[in-house]
Amino acid sequence: MTDLKKWQLLESKMVLDHYWCKVRQDVIKLPNGKIIDDYFVNVRPEIAVILPITTNKEIIFVRQYRHAVGEFVLELPAGRFNPAQESTEVAAKREMEEETGYTTQLVRKIATQYDNPSKDTNKIHLFLAENVVKFAEQKLDITEEIEVVLIPIELVKDKIRQGEICVTGSIAAIYLGLDLIN
Repeated sequence: MTDLKKWQLLESKMVLDHYWCKVRQDVIKLPNGKIIDDYFVNVRPEIAVILPITTNKEIIFVRQYRHAVGEFVLELPAGRFNPAQESTEVAAKREMEEETGYTTQLVRKIATQYDNPSKDTNKIHLFLAENVVKFAEQKLDITEEIEVVLIPIELVKDKIRQGEICVTGSIAAIYLGLDLIN
């Protein structure tokens, strides 16, 4: 191991504090002594992503418009949550049920990862749900318009390579989750 050193936080203030967007400005001292007075950090909520697999060996995806990129994307059910109010597992199952109308008895943790650790504070919690079944209609938020898409497992990696599935949290959950069940 090398002698890597952490940056020293000298000052920190919230410069934007809105429900949908929180930005913190830090003044930091680098190990080489240089001071950076405008290091901006996105304070983001925890995210739960779930890989739902049906008894027919299909993965359930959601297709929805994502305004920041201006595109419709195909991704796994996921959403923000407050860990002080619900567990990661409960959040993952709730998001799957709300966005797809599918449920299961068993949800397994795959991994916890950082999304963009150079600028974002949040973690992404990845889960696997097998033998999911349709039980209800979707319960969507006012900002959601979601199409449920079922794709056979054997076609999913090709869709990733072709760029049809291009959301990193979904891709991580797919590869790690399929490795877990194989």
